[in-house]
Amino acid sequence: MMKNQIKTIAFDADDTLWRNEEYFREAEQKFASLPTSLAPERVTQQLFDIEIKNLPRYGYGVKGFMLCMMEALCKLCGKEVPSELISKALAIGHELLDKPIVLLDGIENTLEHLYGKYRLVMATKGDLLDQERKLEKSGLAKYFHHIEIMSDKTPAAYRKLIKHLDCQPENFLMVGNSLKSDILPVLAINAFAIEVPYFTTWLHEMHDEPIDHPNFYSVKSIDQIIPLL
Repeated sequence: MMKNQIKTIAFDADDTLWRNEEYFREAEQKFASLPTSLAPERVTQQLFDIEIKNLPRYGYGVKGFMLCMMEALCKLCGKEVPSELISKALAIGHELLDKPIVLLDGIENTLEHLYGKYRLVMATKGDLLDQERKLEKSGLAKYFHHIEIMSDKTPAAYRKLIKHLDCQPENFLMVGNSLKSDILPVLAINAFAIEVPYFTTWLHEMHDEPIDHPNFYSVKSIDQIIPLL
């Protein structure tokens, strides 16, 4: 039973605190519409394949995405990539980096309610500079005791985070939208996890199998976590 056990609550950032994934989908569509020899759906698939291949090299975030667009252009155009296409792909990446931070409904009220009652943490994947920029623009930094930018979200990474926080798994709760990154690794170390689904999810983050675990909860909106605590 989670109630009265939790002392530390970690929140994912992208698509849990603020909008993010739909911006990447828009960027993919713009890239796929650039004039190349392949149909847009094949360009999108090739870009995705390159992103997955390069995750161990680049990790998650806009800068890795931009490098993957450059590699995709090389494959699509052969030895000579028109400078105009390079400029357009870079512009797509720069537009991603400059997107405004739009908080999701209910998040600030929820953090205000929990602040002071629990130790609040932001635990997210992505590029360090970009995530720090988004957090600063969001105005939410004041609520968090600790910020953790993770190269990946694995059981080992969560164990390391919990140890750093001087916390025990039975006192730790992770809140996020991704079953693959925010939920399953946390349940694997017998901590608690609450899924707050987002309307769109990157294909790499999808998990279709049902989850049957006593420490798992799913809610429709972020403010619904409050009664569970």
